[in-house]
Amino acid sequence: MSSGRSQALSLLGLLLLAIMNLSNQVHGIAPAPAEGTASDGTSLDQGIAYFLMLAALAVTYLMH
Repeated sequence: MSSGRSQALSLLGLLLLAIMNLSNQVHGIAPAPAEGTASDGTSLDQGIAYFLMLAALAVTYLMH
């Protein structure tokens, strides 16, 4: 196995581990109270999308 492919697989494994860890932490948090202005989660979804896009670019760069 080439060094670049090995590094890409390692990076992908770390990325999946981090996502699984974040998902476990999210489920343990109590919901916020309904009073005041509540976030609809759009900014969180956008942040996750940017993170995944950067990860995909990194993996693409390493495999190319």
